[in-house]
Amino acid sequence: MAAKPTLFGVVTPEALVEQDGLTFLQALMDGKEPAPPIMRTLDFRLVWVAEGKAVFEGDPQLEFYNPIGSVHGGYAATLLDSAASCAVHTTLAKGEAYTTLELKLNFVRPLTVQAGSVTAEGRVIHRGRTVATAEAYLRDGSGRLYSHATATCVIFPAKG
Repeated sequence: MAAKPTLFGVVTPEALVEQDGLTFLQALMDGKEPAPPIMRTLDFRLVWVAEGKAVFEGDPQLEFYNPIGSVHGGYAATLLDSAASCAVHTTLAKGEAYTTLELKLNFVRPLTVQAGSVTAEGRVIHRGRTVATAEAYLRDGSGRLYSHATATCVIFPAKG
């Protein structure tokens, strides 16, 4: 398992526009840029990036349970959105920004703490000038699928 980041915070808009997307995410993963606070709150981390791909690991916890006895679907949604959208982020040139426009999620089975660490793997399906689509899969260490998603991201000039 990858080391958990120790530096959390929000990067400046200037830091985002000064680097291409892949370079920025590699810096975040290496601890040269702060990890977003949500990664500390929900105990997940970016562990691998390449052009058009991103992988996050997370540790479901009892504190994330909903009233029906499983990890809340928002946890899976967060990891899947992170993986799919950061896969798109790796394709950004300097001066480009993006945001998730749509996330479509399918839950295959309940996620519980017994699953142990889970991995959300995202990859770009299509990257256009202003719109990109990506997919992501959430699996446990044995490869068992818990949920999967597709995301549509809009790409636009960054404001720095």
